[in-house]
This record gives sequence, structure tokens and C-alpha cells, in this order.
Amino acid sequence: MQRPEAWPRPHPGDGAAGTQARIPAPPAQAGEPSGLRLQEPSLYTIKAVFILDNDGRRLLAKYYDDTFPSSKEQVIFEKNVFNKTSRTDSEIAFLGGMTIVYKSSMDLFLYVVGSSQENELILMSVLICLFESLSHILRRNVEKRWLLENLDGAFLVLDEIVDGGVILESDPQQVVQKVNFRTGPGLLASTAWPAGLLRTQDTAEVPDLQNCCSPSPRPLLPSLTPL
Repeated sequence: MQRPEAWPRPHPGDGAAGTQARIPAPPAQAGEPSGLRLQEPSLYTIKAVFILDNDGRRLLAKYYDDTFPSSKEQVIFEKNVFNKTSRTDSEIAFLGGMTIVYKSSMDLFLYVVGSSQENELILMSVLICLFESLSHILRRNVEKRWLLENLDGAFLVLDEIVDGGVILESDPQQVVQKVNFRTGPGLLASTAWPAGLLRTQDTAEVPDLQNCCSPSPRPLLPSLTPL
């Protein structure tokens, strides 16, 4: 039988002091046995974004993973979230292993969903960006009627903020500028929401391509009269 003195002893820098004092050893380095590890950070932070009316009916929704693969499961989840959050003043809820941040405006409820380990501040930054961007294009009228009339613009806003669960942008002004760039003057003329998107105090004015090359009504040089 091997004597206790001959047992292998841990190196002082590899957790010997922690073993003697009965405290957790420092995090394992490369090549060492892995113990309890923190979850590795991921770019895919957003599981879903949806907007409901004051009756809990869906107006806009996008899901970015397979947590709720079918439309029926998504609707059931949205109903459960609405029942849990519609009568509370809190901005954060936990349901079914999900972290949910939300905001109400008039007759709308806006939700951003992440995993249970997700940072609430990150989710809240997405929610605030979504609300402020919608407020901009809807002329500060973030309510059901105006959202339904400008639903195409709302989807464009959401696509600029989140793509496939990855956060692309959290600055509302940048979002609105990118939406203006994507729509272009031709599409803006054929939609019901150009006036809400084009606001010269925040974004550059879109030039009129039809009249940009027309003769100027005022001559650049003074006219010359014959002697």
C-alpha cells in the first residue's frame, strides 16, 4: 500500500491552497480537467420578438430558433406571456425557462424573449431600440391602428435590429436611417408610411430623382443683354 507521503500533491498554482482551505479551485486552464464552467457567450441572444394588442392577439412576431417550432405553440406561448404580464407594472418576467422583457404603449404590448441565462440589460436595449424606432416612423403614435397601417415598415425596423437571433443594431437613429436607405424613393412613394420615415431633422433628405436633372428655374449666371 502506498504511503500517504508519496501521494501526488497538487502544484501550488493549481489549486492546492484552495483544496486545503476547502474553497473552490480557480478556473481550469488549457489542458486541465474541466470542472464547472460558465456558459460560453453566444451571438444568438434573441429567441423571439412579438407585439400583441391589448386583447393578447398577435400583430407582429418573429421567432429565431426552434423552441416553438409550430404556429400553434407560438400562439400558446404568447397567450401565456400576455396573461402573466398584462396586469403587472414590472418590465421583466420569467416563464418556461425564458427571460422576457416587455413594454406597453397605448393598446400595444412589445416583447423581447431570450434564454434564462441572458442578460436582461441586453434584451432591454433591443426592446428600447424597437420602441423608439417604431415611435419615429409612426410619428410618436405607437398604437394598434397606426402599427397595422405601417406593418411593412415595422417589419423592416425589426429586421434592422435583429437578424436570425443576432443583435445588429441598438441605436434607433441608425435603424431609421438604414430603413430609409433600404426603401428608396420609389418604394416610399408606393407605401403608406413615407411621411413617418422621412424626417429631415434625423436623416438626410432623399433627392427627387425625377426632377434632379430638370433645368433650374433660376439661371446660374446673370443674363447678358446685347449692346
